[in-house]
Amino acid sequence: MATPCAEEDPLARYRSPLVSRYASAEMGFNFSERKKFGTWRRLWLYLAQAEKSLGLPITDEQIKEMEANLDNIDFKMAAEEEKKLRHDVMAHVHTFAHCCPKAAAIIHLGATSCYVGDNTDLIVLRDGFNLLLPKLARVISRLADFAETHADLPTLGFTHYQPAQLTTVGKRCCLWIQDLCMDLQNLERARDDLRFRGVKGTTGTQASFLQLFEGDHSKVEELDRLVTAKAGFKRSYMVTGQTYSRKVDIEVLSVLASLGASVHKICTDIRLLANLKEIEEPFEKDQIGSSAMPYKRNPMRSERCCSLARHLMTLVLDPLQTASVQWFERTLDDSANRRVCLAEAFLTADTILSTLQNISEGLVVYPKVIDRRIRQELPFMATENIIMAMVKAGGNRQDCHEKIRVLSQQAAAVVKQEGGDNDFIARVRADPYFSPIHEHLDSLLDPSSFTGRAPQQVAKFLKEEVRPALIPYQSMMGGKIELTL
Repeated sequence: MATPCAEEDPLARYRSPLVSRYASAEMGFNFSERKKFGTWRRLWLYLAQAEKSLGLPITDEQIKEMEANLDNIDFKMAAEEEKKLRHDVMAHVHTFAHCCPKAAAIIHLGATSCYVGDNTDLIVLRDGFNLLLPKLARVISRLADFAETHADLPTLGFTHYQPAQLTTVGKRCCLWIQDLCMDLQNLERARDDLRFRGVKGTTGTQASFLQLFEGDHSKVEELDRLVTAKAGFKRSYMVTGQTYSRKVDIEVLSVLASLGASVHKICTDIRLLANLKEIEEPFEKDQIGSSAMPYKRNPMRSERCCSLARHLMTLVLDPLQTASVQWFERTLDDSANRRVCLAEAFLTADTILSTLQNISEGLVVYPKVIDRRIRQELPFMATENIIMAMVKAGGNRQDCHEKIRVLSQQAAAVVKQEGGDNDFIARVRADPYFSPIHEHLDSLLDPSSFTGRAPQQVAKFLKEEVRPALIPYQSMMGGKIELTL
């Protein structure tokens, strides 16, 4: 097959599905060339403004010229300059200077490439967190509503994926919510811990700025403070090499990888419950589950979350390895790697949160299926209650235990060997030995009596921990999400 020209046919060139298929437009823009290079220009403006305020010979006319051309970026010229110079920052210095001839002499004054590169990365990381946090809060809010609605609905618990003591649908959902609340705290902390690189010079010593200000240390410190404030940060890193420490990237991607683990667990649970036909994710009217098996209702949204969450969890390995090999003040083998892993981590997290929100807004519960499964297992779980009731009625605990052991094994043989229903209770009703409690069997088998404090735990957890954590995001809860792909 002939290779078509990518310039003539945009579909002939690879595009990351994270951008073309999955992630939101807002997150896509956050990692776009326009956001990146527009931020570079703003950083050059902040630097010039701060240098002027501290006495350097920079005119109002130069500042106004820069302000008027912040978004007037000739990307074609920049690409041609980079091809010629083999240096992206200088290519954009020249491109900015071309439309700001009066300010050309003071653009990038005293700075190194990492002044715009690293500081822009920190702005983008901060803004990325600010996009993710409301989305995560919305997911928690939707699941909290689901948990509250189903707080009292008994369901079979599982340990080792084997039938265990009953819980409730709402209580199980609270296990998911608690993990996501931990992620909410971690993302907030990682965002708030971010500092600005500021103006530190080529090896972090601020030597070029000290020279500009003729040895005035206080002015250099004030320059750093002013630019940091203009960029919207409260603090800058006091010590850097040419770059900010790449351990910062580890912290950022660690919390995103942890979020990926939470989402993978939640969506795996939903996939298993879908197989049991107890809970299903949303399924559209015209949606096709299988090209070959038209009856299927595959949990494709949950599968997408699991698939992308695995990718998100592996990305933290990149900054771990990058930080470990940054020799002395820096090496450039971080650059290409960071272009990929930082953007992909946020784009992937954005995608799985949007998908999980869609899932949580349309979860369907099938109480009758849940009840049938409880009825299949509850007779065995009720044996201790039956023993206690018999003892209260005057029976001997050991005799009762032996009777129940024999009857339960007989019932288990019917289930396992004959494929029949669990008839343990029918055997108890037919045995005269248990006549003192026959009239109490229905109450002894009430599923709600086996769920312990699950409903109360749900109410307390949502009231005291979940709802308060969502207060900062109340104005950003928004409407439902509809997935197009």
